[in-house]
Amino acid sequence: MVDPNLDDIVSFERKKPDVYGNAHPKNLLRSIMEDGECLETIANQHIYSADQFDQQTLLQLFRLAAKYEANPDRFSASLRGQILISAFYEPSTRTRLSFESAWHRLGGDIMSITDRSTTGIAKGESLADVAEMFNNYGDCVVLRESNESSVKEMMDSLRIPIINAGNGLDEHPTQALSDLYTIFKWRPELAQASPEHPIDICIIGLPAKMRTVRSLLKLIAKFSTAFNSVTILANDTEENIFSAGQKEQLLASGLTVNVSQSFSDSVANADVIYINAITWEGDTFQEYGSQFKLDAKTKLKTDAIILHPLARGEELCASLDHTPHNWYFAQARGAVFLRQALLTCLVRRTQRVLDII
Repeated sequence: MVDPNLDDIVSFERKKPDVYGNAHPKNLLRSIMEDGECLETIANQHIYSADQFDQQTLLQLFRLAAKYEANPDRFSASLRGQILISAFYEPSTRTRLSFESAWHRLGGDIMSITDRSTTGIAKGESLADVAEMFNNYGDCVVLRESNESSVKEMMDSLRIPIINAGNGLDEHPTQALSDLYTIFKWRPELAQASPEHPIDICIIGLPAKMRTVRSLLKLIAKFSTAFNSVTILANDTEENIFSAGQKEQLLASGLTVNVSQSFSDSVANADVIYINAITWEGDTFQEYGSQFKLDAKTKLKTDAIILHPLARGEELCASLDHTPHNWYFAQARGAVFLRQALLTCLVRRTQRVLDII
């Protein structure tokens, strides 16, 4: 079913497209039937894990994100009068700025905290008391915290939505939403119930240690018909690659899961290569699989794309930046629109957007 207002929507697109990763979001709009009602189910909800989302809600979030991306100048007042508390107690560039950009683009105001030593937590204040203060000061909280339990602790006392923007080794659900949104923009037919040509994805990284990979795999499992196979490329034993129950969840969804240590074979046969090497543990970061490096000489399928949550190290060479394989910059850009969609839903402003379109 084609949106009857789609031509009007697309007329607002920017005239200058991205150099790379420039599939237009209108193609994704045409692949997903509109059913905005399901987005009401996440209004005023805490977003902690990728497990929270069902397939239909994910599709409608992607559809709303595509509407924002196709019309970047059309929505500027959806969150006017709303205040975001942006609390990042762990280093971040893309996640923090994309959340803040998303909120600003929709007309909202922001209070930003980037150092826990400047807060009452440094004086021993409990997270429950901090949450009570947040209830009075803002309408939504985005929290990045190296302590895995902090988000859940605050959820118990918050009456406004909180979004987990990365909690230690555990999860990073909105990064995974952005990752899957990028894949569906690249191949919109994958959003269909039974795509004719499912893809092979190679993930270079440790699901047990990397929150971006952990959350992405949870979302991939909800679209098992879109993926012919998932290959985990890691130079480690399978016992260390997966945490308890992780592989079982993937297999139960119907996915074909392979584990490999063969770099050249794995990347050469993949339609999508998702690579990460850094994970935060406590107050510092660790590198895993840094021996796996992608550059312009790596043998890839002609139409294969590369994704990376960024920041990157030597594992992803800048020689790939000016090739058609580069979708990691588009991935970072698309995260703004995905987060616009999510934030709009959480603070009960979805209908305002749907009424405009």
